[in-house]
Amino acid sequence: MTETEGRKRPAAVIDIGATAIRMDVAEIDETGGIRRLESLRKPVALGKDTFTKGRIEHETINRCIEILKGFQSILKEYGIKPDSPVLAVATSSVREARNSDNFRDRVAVATGIDLKIIDESEQSRLTFMAAQDVLEKKPELVRADVLLAEVGGGITEIFLLQKGHLRYSKPYQLGTLRMRETLETRLSPSERIKRILGQHIGRTVETIKRDVPPVDDTVLVAMSGDAQFAASQIAADWPDKPLVTLDFKDFCAFADKIIPLPAERLVKRFKLPFEQAETLGPGLFAYIILGRTFKSETVVIPKTTFRDGLLRELASRTSWTDAFSEEVIRQAVELGRKYDFDEKHALNVADLSVLLFRALKREFHLDPRHELLLRLAALLHDIGAFISDRSHHKHSMYLIRNSSIFGLSREDMDIISLIARYHRRALPSAAHPEYAPLDRDKRITVSKKAAILRVADALDRNHLQQITSPSVAVGKDEIVITVDGAEDLTLERLALKEKGPLFEEVYGMKIVLREGRKDRGERLDGT
Repeated sequence: MTETEGRKRPAAVIDIGATAIRMDVAEIDETGGIRRLESLRKPVALGKDTFTKGRIEHETINRCIEILKGFQSILKEYGIKPDSPVLAVATSSVREARNSDNFRDRVAVATGIDLKIIDESEQSRLTFMAAQDVLEKKPELVRADVLLAEVGGGITEIFLLQKGHLRYSKPYQLGTLRMRETLETRLSPSERIKRILGQHIGRTVETIKRDVPPVDDTVLVAMSGDAQFAASQIAADWPDKPLVTLDFKDFCAFADKIIPLPAERLVKRFKLPFEQAETLGPGLFAYIILGRTFKSETVVIPKTTFRDGLLRELASRTSWTDAFSEEVIRQAVELGRKYDFDEKHALNVADLSVLLFRALKREFHLDPRHELLLRLAALLHDIGAFISDRSHHKHSMYLIRNSSIFGLSREDMDIISLIARYHRRALPSAAHPEYAPLDRDKRITVSKKAAILRVADALDRNHLQQITSPSVAVGKDEIVITVDGAEDLTLERLALKEKGPLFEEVYGMKIVLREGRKDRGERLDGT
């Protein structure tokens, strides 16, 4: 065994979806590289229960537990111990069930698996992480307008990527099982299936067309098992490639043959599991209408799945990836521009906040994930001035709480809004209705980050970016901020006197602002 091999760690991800429970077993090396060892899929009728009855039937829960116990046996064969990283998530078919909490409790009691029922924003973030794999394997997509769609059993995830950056994303209530239910409830004869499906899908795709920013021709990236099945039947080189690029007309021609066929014939002809066969036609039809609506001439079908996003999550050791952070920051800046913020001030305060955060991180055990939340709060702390300068911190909180940023949960947005709210004036208080419901950990999070934001904002009090990259030294009783080339720090010291008390209360340190080398600023300015 080589030294590198010795540093690999086993990992597994489990995805409890609408039609199947899937598990990927992998090795993750110290650089975050992932090598998949095995993929498993076991059909279940979770989505059919939830989307038709509103709850998961007792028999289905037992079936899920039986599958998960089987997966655990396989994990033991790979030497994956109970304390090894295993990320198990459930999506819309469990999330929307009235008895979702009972389902999660039953799974925990019977298997010990701590199932995470993820919300739509989390699902979008993980799908986007998986999409990074597609961009890496087909880098020319960075130059194209890409409509990436994952048509699942319960929802369809839509992403528009332009120049490699996320321009738009949203989940829609368009799922293959929901479509199948529409057909069944109308007792549609087979010859009318395509027309009924077309009407059903078309209504949602028209909504998507209205929502997505204007775009000309797009490359359609289809991420789903249904699309992969089509690729396996159309592309001879599918078994050997991580992804294939098909002529959209060829894709449509194949799908047109599949859509009218009943599930029983698909099972017999292609040896498909029934649960996959009954959703295949609706899934392919959705891609056809999306491709035609967005004028796609080619369709890229990767072997990448939602579980690649989960594996990347494990590989990053629960920290948000750089690609995700960059997209989120870019969207926050766009949100700030929407409200006509002082961009230079916001960016400088954000950089100063992160500088202080990193200086304090080790000593005060600050969660690395909170660095991004602090940066976003710093970027948006003044957007409330768009409404009024008076009490603009409260307006900032309102605007952030009523906005959305890709991949961030409602809970994340609430935390960001409160950090921004407390960048001035009143300290965090249980008397404040938005702060009061937080548990102890979240209150501490808000106070710690708001304290840093106040100091960073004070360092750019005049909005002229005179302090941009000071050195920071954390001592036992004080934090010393040294500014090279400073001529006069009187205004900043007055601001710190006003804004520093929360920091001193939270971190137990005084803030000392010092002038550094006088010649530093002259050299930088070239004068």
